[in-house]
Amino acid sequence: MEDKNKKSPFVTKVELGIIAFAIILPFIFDSSPYFQGLLIFVLMWVILGTSWNLLAGYTGLVSFGHAAYFGIGAYAAALPYYHFHISPWWGLLTGGIVAVILGYLLGIVVFRLRGPYFALGTLASAEILRLIFGEEEWLTNGHNGILYMTTWVSKYPYYFIALILALGAIFSVKFVMRTKAGYYFLSIREDEDAAQALGINTKKYKNISTVISTFWAGMAGAFYMIYMGFIDPEVVFALHNISIITILVGIIGGVGTIWGPAVGAVVMVLVQELFRSSIFGLAPSWVSGMHAFVFGLLVIFVILYMAGGILGDWDLIKKKLKFSRKVETSK
Repeated sequence: MEDKNKKSPFVTKVELGIIAFAIILPFIFDSSPYFQGLLIFVLMWVILGTSWNLLAGYTGLVSFGHAAYFGIGAYAAALPYYHFHISPWWGLLTGGIVAVILGYLLGIVVFRLRGPYFALGTLASAEILRLIFGEEEWLTNGHNGILYMTTWVSKYPYYFIALILALGAIFSVKFVMRTKAGYYFLSIREDEDAAQALGINTKKYKNISTVISTFWAGMAGAFYMIYMGFIDPEVVFALHNISIITILVGIIGGVGTIWGPAVGAVVMVLVQELFRSSIFGLAPSWVSGMHAFVFGLLVIFVILYMAGGILGDWDLIKKKLKFSRKVETSK
């Protein structure tokens, strides 16, 4: 007889299929660097969304300031190049570490706060960093930004580096959520006071969650600098374009699900690009300014009808689809 208590495999057949498809995908768009570039941005948002999801979705620490860790990772790659001409590629080693240090230091302050106060504390942290990095020109070149000549013209190297980072983020979260620490994260999310009463060192495990989350956010920032070749404080510390979009990626895909941020990243990038390009030039030019409005409608729809996000409510979606098919056939 099959052992019902046996754990499911760490990497399922479906996940292997997704990985295989992701490896083949850029070759399908071989003649279109534009679409390859979109795929790279999808993967970058997968990394960011996954990092936020661990902190907010699994540990209950809703961050409105993930741009702080993304931005500091980007500058960890950019500043050694700006001051000492050290290749930004070293940022893929240092970006995550510097973000972890920042996350730990901010945690000393914001972990004393809970609920909306914690969220506002993280938001303020990102805004403070944006102002500091914009004003201290001697250190960061201020609002002029830092320019770097990208290494490759081809998109393939960037795509596969981003794919490795995205898979690393997803499977590191999946691994930790199968350990004792993962169960402690969930207990903190459900009731921090009860977790403390049971003897769980909530401060320690919130720090562990923050370390993993900020590491991947910093890595995403470092990769962004390397790929784009230019950063400034208004871009990498942006509340709307980084922090809010990161939250939307998690909410739309499914908070507290392993692959939810990946689904959310695909949806967000496609919607944003459709409206930014005025539906690839088929619609009037004024459509390009409506992406924020559409994002708002999308979030309202998800909250009202799919509170768990696309993956979180996938079983419910399938039931509704089956029911609608039965109604149509009965007619």
